[in-house]
Amino acid sequence: MTENVQATTSPRATSPTKSSRSRFGGTPLNIAIVVAAVLTVIGVVLWGIQLSGGMVQTGMRNFDSWGLYITCFMFLVGLSAGGLIISSIPCVFGIKGFGGISKIAVWTSICCTVLAIGFVVVDLGQPLRVWELFVYSNIGSPLMWDIIVLFVYLILSIVYLWATLRHEAGRVSAKALRVVSAVALVCAVLVHSVTAWIFSLQQAHEMWHTALMAPWFVSSALVCGTALVLVVVIALRAAGYLKLDQANVVKMAKLLGAFCCVDLYFFGCDLLTEGFPAGSGMEVVQMLTTGALAPFFWIEVIGCAITAVICFVPSLRKNPALVIAALLAIAGIFCKRVQLLVGGFQVANLDYPSTMTQFTITNWQNGMAGAYQGLVYWPTPLEFGIALGVIGLGALILLLGLKFLPLQPTERTE
Repeated sequence: MTENVQATTSPRATSPTKSSRSRFGGTPLNIAIVVAAVLTVIGVVLWGIQLSGGMVQTGMRNFDSWGLYITCFMFLVGLSAGGLIISSIPCVFGIKGFGGISKIAVWTSICCTVLAIGFVVVDLGQPLRVWELFVYSNIGSPLMWDIIVLFVYLILSIVYLWATLRHEAGRVSAKALRVVSAVALVCAVLVHSVTAWIFSLQQAHEMWHTALMAPWFVSSALVCGTALVLVVVIALRAAGYLKLDQANVVKMAKLLGAFCCVDLYFFGCDLLTEGFPAGSGMEVVQMLTTGALAPFFWIEVIGCAITAVICFVPSLRKNPALVIAALLAIAGIFCKRVQLLVGGFQVANLDYPSTMTQFTITNWQNGMAGAYQGLVYWPTPLEFGIALGVIGLGALILLLGLKFLPLQPTERTE
């Protein structure tokens, strides 16, 4: 089937047949669920070790108060928001969608939101005292804004999925579904903007204090969210879970390429503003391009550029190449999150401690010069293990949803 063929609306082309349903699931799916459950249990055990021994077991210190957990939080909020945005836009504006993938996109969005909240929880040194956050909260703090909007966003995502399922059953009108999707779309943009403001409103950090942060976060969310949905949809189609016309896959690929170009444009604008002409941000630009964070920088730039080429060139736009392009885009945005968080702490904004110990600064054994020669923060094995456990929880939720929820497209949703 060629790329220019329009998506058909016949049940045979869009709804899963008995044979396709029999192909999906069974023993392979159950094994994947068990593996995800085992990873989740391992993560919980390691988290218990972290709680009992304290956060000193991680690589975070006074000068690097955030690390892998908050990096993953930022990244997963983007994955979540991007998936919901591309799902809700066709419904809000009454335009043709992507072949009934909205339920799958919303479900991946919900799973990523749960994961994002999970990473915030494991980053807390004492989660049993989380109630104090609400009792003594500062409503003027961007952190409090983010907590509020994130929980509202999760609830709206669940409501949106519920409304979509009820709409298929004829129990929710198209007008009501459009209203719900519009509210969810606004909240999706808002949740990523508020997350960006947590960083951009901190004037003490050279790399964070920029007005471009919020639109940059939204563009990154569109990149990785679209890429994630593309990978999931292609994988589920190959597994026989759904039928999807190739024209819809191509439309998502073109969107992914456009989003990558916009994101790289914002990145270039930010680098030019920081480094020209030999401005105060030149240290940041050098750190990204040739310093300790250069591998993450070039993986992002080259990976997103390759993704755009694959998505725009018809001869390259085949499913295996599209999966590679989407994975490169996801890896690139994750590298961007690493650059942002770790790079923001590389330019010290605190007085050096009079006494250096393992509790005040990483790599303290080599003195201040040694600590800041290279990358100061690097996660410990414990952090990697807990992060893998949280990701296992997300995979478990995703797989259980695919197994038990009616997420396959039907004739009504096309």
